[in-house]
Amino acid sequence: QVQLVESGGGLVQAGDSLRLSCAASGLTFSRYNMGWFRQAPGKEREFVAAISWSGRATDYADSPKGRFTISRDNAKNTVYLQMNSLKPEDTAVYYCAIDQTTWSLKRIESGYDYWGQGTQVTVSS
Repeated sequence: QVQLVESGGGLVQAGDSLRLSCAASGLTFSRYNMGWFRQAPGKEREFVAAISWSGRATDYADSPKGRFTISRDNAKNTVYLQMNSLKPEDTAVYYCAIDQTTWSLKRIESGYDYWGQGTQVTVSS
């Protein structure tokens, strides 16, 4: 079955960097668009970034734009989220997700078919 496993979260200070990874299995990874979402305590899950199956197209939410970079390595079945200049408001559980149904990049949760279990990112001030 399809599995997505995130890793790379942790506790960092404001201004630090982290790279999250999401390893996929059980599917032909290179065919599908991928997304990263996050959920802060007491808030709804929100879109962070998305990347096309080829890696040539990306989309970012306004908040992390310019600080976060999404990328993928189809040979390793892995999508990454490089997070620089982290802020306390970036504290959240970060989830990766896969879209098996369309070619366009999506920002809504319902557009994704499978989700990972999440990895915690905590940024202290």
